[in-house]
Amino acid sequence: MSTKAILLVEDNPDDEALTLRAFHKNNIRNDVVVARDGVEALDYLFATGPHAGRDAGELPQVVLLDLKLPRVDGLEVLRRVRANERTRLLPIVILTSSKEERDLIEGYRLGCNSYVRKPVDFDEFIEAARQLGLYWLLINEAPPS
Repeated sequence: MSTKAILLVEDNPDDEALTLRAFHKNNIRNDVVVARDGVEALDYLFATGPHAGRDAGELPQVVLLDLKLPRVDGLEVLRRVRANERTRLLPIVILTSSKEERDLIEGYRLGCNSYVRKPVDFDEFIEAARQLGLYWLLINEAPPS
């Protein structure tokens, strides 16, 4: 059985590279699908646009969702995912640099499973990625797809 993918929704190339490096350093070997804006994330999750041929039943194990995204922001992605019966229970972790309390409150109101502020320090980021991977990929029991 192959491991399920992680969907990383991140528009900042530096944060994307840092996250992928942190996963590698922590031996998180799941495939990582990167969406660089909200439209790409929705296309992947709903198998539309460039992902139209993809099996829509194959959902990622977890979505790591930035909030400040071009085209469609992270909160709107979350809103659309939770509004769809097939994706409603998909584990979504908001991973953002936003310190806005309203983003935190709205993220939980819309149904995120966790809200994590990105650490600025590299070593702290590596540790946060390790803990996220350990919890969401090994410990947490997700609902069946």
